[in-house]
Amino acid sequence: MTDTPKPDHDHYSDAFLKELLARVRSIAVVGASDDPVRASYFVMKYLKEKGFRIIPVNPKLAGGTILGEPVYASLKDLPEPADMVDIFRNPTAAAGVTDEAIAHGAKVVWMQLGVRNDEAARRAEDAGLTVVMNRCPKMEYQRLFGEIGRIGVNSNIIVTKKRPVKAVKKLI
Repeated sequence: MTDTPKPDHDHYSDAFLKELLARVRSIAVVGASDDPVRASYFVMKYLKEKGFRIIPVNPKLAGGTILGEPVYASLKDLPEPADMVDIFRNPTAAAGVTDEAIAHGAKVVWMQLGVRNDEAARRAEDAGLTVVMNRCPKMEYQRLFGEIGRIGVNSNIIVTKKRPVKAVKKLI
């Protein structure tokens, strides 16, 4: 047993997330979609535009392309390990994907908003991987690297629910 404190998966420091996103170069997106209205699609599109190498993973779409990138059936099919595995699957499925990420040689397992599996996180951390749960790398990148908000105002607040017009007008 090491003296390293266990990560607090309920709270991540801005410094931790910023450093993590700054060192990641390639991201395998498990649960990738070719549908432009799906969250995985626009997260991939945004991260690709920011210079990350995106690797879509979806067995139903394998052999095709998404955003000009070849789609793979599983992590074991990738020609080289991705730095990070971004999981767009439910918490139960995230366990198996996390085990694949460990075997794959990824450095980071990132579970999307609404996805948390503490047992899978423990296995990944025991294998030396960094784990983030219930967060979106696109949203964190926007927040931490000073991106302009959707309405053209950087409020330094990112929410997942639509704010009332009155609250938005106060920001302007």
